Amino acid sequence: MPVQDHAEEFRGPGSGENAAVGVLLSHGFTGSPKSMRPFAEHLAAEGLGVAVPRLPGHGTTWRELNTTGWQDWYAVLDNELQRLRKEHDKVFVVGLSMGGCLVLRLAEQHGADISGVITINPSVQTDDKRAVLLPVLQRLVPAFPGISNDIKKPGVDEGAYDRMPLRALYSLSQLWKLTREDLPKVTQPLLLFRSTVDHVVEPSSGRTVLARISSRDVTETLLEDSYHVATLDNDAPRIFADSTAFIQRISADA
Repeated sequence: MPVQDHAEEFRGPGSGENAAVGVLLSHGFTGSPKSMRPFAEHLAAEGLGVAVPRLPGHGTTWRELNTTGWQDWYAVLDNELQRLRKEHDKVFVVGLSMGGCLVLRLAEQHGADISGVITINPSVQTDDKRAVLLPVLQRLVPAFPGISNDIKKPGVDEGAYDRMPLRALYSLSQLWKLTREDLPKVTQPLLLFRSTVDHVVEPSSGRTVLARISSRDVTETLLEDSYHVATLDNDAPRIFADSTAFIQRISADA
């Protein structure tokens, strides 16, 4: 399946005094590495090693995404984490939306192998009451209208699908449940960014994460000038700068 031009993966080895630190970044559901590339490029310019893999079924067609599930997406990130662990002394994980859920799952499973966690509008649940129908709907309807481009900044296109594949969404709901149940296993320092206006992920997701994790070093930053895809929105420079400072502080403390 051909990969769309904007969905190419991005990696950088790191350089200088920051090369000992690697950062794994995950895009969100129906999105692609495009949503995380400017973030990764900023980190790479700081000398950090970076990796933005393309999750299976993303950056091609929504129909292909419907043939994949959360285990496929997680496996790609897990393999990338293992590679970064071999190449760097410390590794941080960063995720947008579903990517936030996936990196929280990595933190639950890998403990001290991960030095810190950064999430941007992480999704671990939904308040949409229609979700209870997903087990049936995903067998009857291939897709719903998409939720892409929830971006306040004019003229920005994240390159996500214009359809929401329901089989894949049902699999994501199973990942949400597993991740929520194990949130107390998250002990790493956490930096959570949350847009005050988000038309995709409800505030309850971020509140659940903050209420259930066991981390002692926790920072929540509210984004007043961005919608859901904040890494491409008006607050992106703040996300990049604050994340760099967080990584440097935790690395120095360690």
